Amino acid sequence: MTETDIQKYTDIAIEGALTYAPKILGALLTIWIGFMVAGGIAKLISKIIKSRNIDPTVEAFIGSLTKNVLKALVIVAAIGILGVETSSMVAVFASVGIAIGMALSGTLGHFASGIMILLFKPYKVGDVITTAGHTGGVKEVQIFNTILQTPQGKTIIIPNSEAIGSSIVNMSTVEKKRVDLVVGISYDDSIDTAREVLTSVAQASAIVLQEEDVVIGVDSLGDNSVNIAFKVWVASSDAVAAPIILNEDIKKAFDATNGQLNFPFPQRDVHLYNK
Repeated sequence: MTETDIQKYTDIAIEGALTYAPKILGALLTIWIGFMVAGGIAKLISKIIKSRNIDPTVEAFIGSLTKNVLKALVIVAAIGILGVETSSMVAVFASVGIAIGMALSGTLGHFASGIMILLFKPYKVGDVITTAGHTGGVKEVQIFNTILQTPQGKTIIIPNSEAIGSSIVNMSTVEKKRVDLVVGISYDDSIDTAREVLTSVAQASAIVLQEEDVVIGVDSLGDNSVNIAFKVWVASSDAVAAPIILNEDIKKAFDATNGQLNFPFPQRDVHLYNK
């Protein structure tokens, strides 16, 4: 390559840089500033919705939708700055619409499912639900995903189509729930004594709803114990902690009987025969 050729290509590169560098810089600045503005507008809309006491589920969904739509418009504007005719992009989008639809069928399904959740409200922000094999409190309903927060502090992101496409158990739609426990006693212990002690536990408990019936009776005859059913009603907000609290109360109540009631250990009878 001669010195003349090198100079020629250098001039072309410099000319191209001078021609396109401002456009590229402008497009990048448009995207950067536009994304920040989109985020700000989405937050402002969420704040306005929150100030009008609208359902938090609607607030999160509209905020997420607004942000994504504005970002898409910013990208289109950036492409226009690069010199691409945005009007011609409509024809391009139309020609590849089927392909894009097939590629994004799952994503569009999540979006459609998010609309269904918003309209039919099988759950809302703050509800405790079980869906798609997960249990937790609904932290946010976005345009594509539902975000759950588990009691252990884990964040679970479930695509909306999976959430709406599976069975949904909403534990926040009722004010009270029944807690079912099984308490094992020795075969040598008195069932009537066990019933009296368990009844006193239910009556003394601060979380048991006293206006509701308490069910206490023999559930089954196990290999090592007589299993007593202990069924009480508690407020929905206490349902998670209730088994822990009641089991502790039952253990203390049995200890206070001075050996009248015992929790049997697994045992096996061994018979020895002399031949």
